[in-house]
Amino acid sequence: MADLKRLQRRLGYQFKDETLLTQALTHRSVGSRNNERMEFLGDAILGFEIAENLFQRHPNASEGELSRARAQLVKRETLAAVARNLQLGDCLILGVGELRSGGQTRDSILSDAVEALIAAVYLDSGIEPARDLVRRVLKDRIARCSPQEQLKDSKTRLQEFLQAQGKALPVYEVVSIEGSAHEQHFVVKCVVDSLGITEMGEGSSRRKAEQEAARNVLVKAGEPVS
Repeated sequence: MADLKRLQRRLGYQFKDETLLTQALTHRSVGSRNNERMEFLGDAILGFEIAENLFQRHPNASEGELSRARAQLVKRETLAAVARNLQLGDCLILGVGELRSGGQTRDSILSDAVEALIAAVYLDSGIEPARDLVRRVLKDRIARCSPQEQLKDSKTRLQEFLQAQGKALPVYEVVSIEGSAHEQHFVVKCVVDSLGITEMGEGSSRRKAEQEAARNVLVKAGEPVS
């Protein structure tokens, strides 16, 4: 397949066994031979390579700083951006339903495919080529990443802020969910009775809406936010 040849050039890796590449690009909506197990393996290889890379690059960073930096580099949004740079969506093998609903552009499917590709390279040639692939596709992001600058997320910061004052933790409540299953919009309320503050947050997922609500509470409480 011409598309797979071009993809391999973009990856900077030529498969000896192209069936591994095909499986890495195959979503579970197609059938039982898909990339789910590869995602599991690729996630572990990715996490290890990023952890070691950050450990070596930033000898003065604390464990917490390194953990937050790693989380930033391996999160779904980052891997989906990598997938788009590789034009991976054009090569995905999806079931009819996923194709119709735009699965080739969805962050979750794209990020899973990146992890599966890492595993496919490992199965094809071993650990070093797989680690090389991680370094290659995340090179710029790794170079820009500074563990000391990775701020804790707003929910964590709000929790620590309240705990430091001996106050009760916030309560999050979903106010509304709108849109189709693949394009939902959440509105979440964050209530901090001990401060007399209630703030709203919105986002494309419950997690994002909660983060925005927590950030708004921190702002209202006079805490500095990024």
